[in-house]
Amino acid sequence: MKKRAYITTLLFLNLYTALAQASYKPSEANLENRAWFQDAKFGLFIHWGVYSILGDGEWVMEQQKIQKDRYELLPSFFNPQQFDAEELVSLAKAAGMKYITVTTKHHDGFAMYDSQVSDYNIVDATPYTKDAFRLLEQACKKAGIKLFAYYSQVDWHHPDYFPRGKTGHGLGREESGDWNTYLKYQNAQIKELAENYDIAGFWFDGYWDQNDLKKADKPYQEFDLEKTYTIIHDVDSGLLIGNNHHLLPVAGEDFQMFEKDLPGKNTAGFSEGSQIGNLPLETCETINHSWGFNLQDDHHKSTKELIQYLIKAAGNNANFLLNIGPMPNGAIQKEHKERLKELGAWMDINGESIYNTRGGEYQNEYMVSTKKSKILYLHILDKEVTSVSIPEFKDKIKDVVYFSDATPVNYTLRKGTLSFEIDSDYLNDLDTIIKITLK
Repeated sequence: MKKRAYITTLLFLNLYTALAQASYKPSEANLENRAWFQDAKFGLFIHWGVYSILGDGEWVMEQQKIQKDRYELLPSFFNPQQFDAEELVSLAKAAGMKYITVTTKHHDGFAMYDSQVSDYNIVDATPYTKDAFRLLEQACKKAGIKLFAYYSQVDWHHPDYFPRGKTGHGLGREESGDWNTYLKYQNAQIKELAENYDIAGFWFDGYWDQNDLKKADKPYQEFDLEKTYTIIHDVDSGLLIGNNHHLLPVAGEDFQMFEKDLPGKNTAGFSEGSQIGNLPLETCETINHSWGFNLQDDHHKSTKELIQYLIKAAGNNANFLLNIGPMPNGAIQKEHKERLKELGAWMDINGESIYNTRGGEYQNEYMVSTKKSKILYLHILDKEVTSVSIPEFKDKIKDVVYFSDATPVNYTLRKGTLSFEIDSDYLNDLDTIIKITLK
């Protein structure tokens, strides 16, 4: 532990405690950033840490019950010489992505940046000795991409994360600790990320570790989100905050995310009973089945699946945060590169119907819609659908054309029902887009 920096940081945190906000009112800069976030629509998620060495995903410490002292050996041979931050950011930009969210600390407690609060980090504990997050920050600034810091509130390594939550049992830690000491440690790391890196905001995870116990009427600890969020917004009121707690947003949060599901859905089991709030929305999903590098996971989603998920996310008024898990040497799997390049090729042509839009009100089992001012885009996702009928169409129409070349579409609008046939020459296996200009 770097004592001097840690003690100084804690003194400042005590001051912030006294100034904690009773209620959160977003600043003008924050509201502007929320609007930017809603317009961005597409981002890259990066799950990468020392766990990638084991090739079994980011939960390997918990799932294999690796003892803390054995897990601590991993950093000593983490030396990702093929990690190229500029290449990675260029790949994201070519895919049409507007921001990148990176794991600065996952549940294993290891920091992928130069933390002054703990030596358990990529600079001090690995032969690599470079600050990977700093390298990404610099590459993002050059490319005009915004950077978000993922930070896990649950910690399977820290001795004071006690009492344990839903996870992290039997990993070789003493069955004792001080919860408030852990929160000070957590907040000190969060504060240094906010102060020392040019980031757009935070993506928190792990609150569910304690909250699941609360829902089960078992002893649990509170994370005091208000205090943490106050620390962040006191550093920079424009920073955006989202928390993957699977609940409605609370005061201090600026966007709501849905894990592996579209807003309001619960196919993955994380969003049972989740409601959609009034903040900007985001859904995150993986290219294969894993967040972190998994040697045996070759179940890569097709380009069609990923493009259609992006379209459905936009149609449901949400951003799409697509995850990749770099290999332990820092390189990106070829399948992931291929998918990102193919997504970018599609976005180069069709991005107008995604960027800067909001979710449209017209959707059914084969179609979603996006809207931008007086333009409505109908995205028909099933090539077998050649006849479209939309009841209760409330808008007045100026013209209807095929998005690909502006050829007029013959349509009827009778008694509130919009109907048209799709010319077979325009049917697209990925997405047939109809552009409607409204009066």
